[in-house]
Amino acid sequence: MGILGKIFTWWDGATIGTAFNSMLSGERVGTDAQGNRYFRGKKPHPDGRERRWVIYNGANDASRVPAEWHGWLHGTLDGVPESFLPPARIWEADYTPNATGTAAAYRPQGALERGGKRAPATGDYEAWSPEGDSPAAAPEA
Repeated sequence: MGILGKIFTWWDGATIGTAFNSMLSGERVGTDAQGNRYFRGKKPHPDGRERRWVIYNGANDASRVPAEWHGWLHGTLDGVPESFLPPARIWEADYTPNATGTAAAYRPQGALERGGKRAPATGDYEAWSPEGDSPAAAPEA
């Protein structure tokens, strides 16, 4: 992406303003397995909280922030997440991007994108009727 793209776009990585601000007023805290870089402000926010942000490695997609770094970004953890993490478990899956809105999105049986063929009704549904024989069905006047 050229220099104009970096100036005017926000959806594919950091803009020049964000990158410049990170160099001047930010302190790099760490990097996750996907290459996203995490920063904290050098001076506290006027309300006393520490300012924290992420610069994505590639497209800006919040689902790319791992859970431990999400907790750090929102102030749940004070220290860098790597110092609190237990070793990875064998059953933990690697990151997969959010596929919503793409051809790889989950589409259940009966979805219009899969042809709209749904399973036939089983006959276990009974429609409500205001003239039903239930005492709560028709209020008395």
